[in-house]
Amino acid sequence: MITIRGDMLEGGGQILRLSTALAALMGEPIKIVRVRGKRRPPGLRRQHMTALEVLASLCNGRVEGLRLGSTEVFFEPGDIGGGSYRFDVGTAGSVSLILQAAMPVMVFAPSPVKLRLRGGTNNPMAPPVDYLERILLEDLKLMGVEARLRVYRRGFYPRGGGEVEVQTQPSRRLKPLVLQDLGRILEVRGLVYSCRLPSHIANRMASSASERLRRAGLDPVFEREVLQPGNPKCSLDPGCGIVLSVKHSYGFFGVDNLGVKGKRAELVGSEAAEQLIKLVEGGYPVDRHLCDQLIVWMALADGVSRVKTIELTLHALTCIELTKTILKAEFKVEGDLGKPAVIECRGIGYEK
Repeated sequence: MITIRGDMLEGGGQILRLSTALAALMGEPIKIVRVRGKRRPPGLRRQHMTALEVLASLCNGRVEGLRLGSTEVFFEPGDIGGGSYRFDVGTAGSVSLILQAAMPVMVFAPSPVKLRLRGGTNNPMAPPVDYLERILLEDLKLMGVEARLRVYRRGFYPRGGGEVEVQTQPSRRLKPLVLQDLGRILEVRGLVYSCRLPSHIANRMASSASERLRRAGLDPVFEREVLQPGNPKCSLDPGCGIVLSVKHSYGFFGVDNLGVKGKRAELVGSEAAEQLIKLVEGGYPVDRHLCDQLIVWMALADGVSRVKTIELTLHALTCIELTKTILKAEFKVEGDLGKPAVIECRGIGYEK
């Protein structure tokens, strides 16, 4: 049995989600102690319980300690299976974070998997589902992952209520991923979205971001999604945001920014544009959030993956430590915490 301390490094829910997903892939029982030990309050919250329920269903597993506030969890995986699954977080807790844990298990199922989740789709503490769809899944496609994401309804704080469905096809061995250079910038895309708000808010976000990007020599193409009550995709609560993505010679990266009450729409757009420009001008093909999301896939791949990121985060270091411990993948990191870095991984060539 593997034992993982939930207060190591990042010390949050990521440790619980990722270690349980890796245990499901390896078919090994795992105990996580001091769950979310660096959060106040520590222990399980509703979204973490849903993640465990999803993973247990995907692998016919068993969970002990599945209750609010629990600081110790035991997870015994069974066999990974295909099929259709449906879960409701019950809050505005992020469905993106649950999907990050579930997808590595889903793609190694022996048959297609369809997972429908209800909760928060656009959350200030997590990447929006649009980021997963437009950036993460595009890079994973280069590794051989077949996955489609569809947003049926957006969900913002405080009530959530968003609905997302991900469908995956079975994968065998994943190809390694090398993202060291940009090569040529092939496409810059933007999405601005708003629910239950005047249409000028989305337009102002797009105009502000577009103006700043064009001054930097980039030529973005924007989509606008302005939803009002009566549209089935419209959220229960008002909200807005922007996602910018870049397609370059070797892959995809991007940034996002969520609107906040009292913050001008122009600032939401220009902040996102500034972040993207830093990545482009610095020649960084991996943004800070993409980096930690790619670690598990690099560890599972067959061969040597290498990525250059604008910032080495504690989340990325936590993912590296967990995949080294549970998967026995080999990593080499050149760079310091909070600084640009190159991460190299010799993956284990996982297959079911």
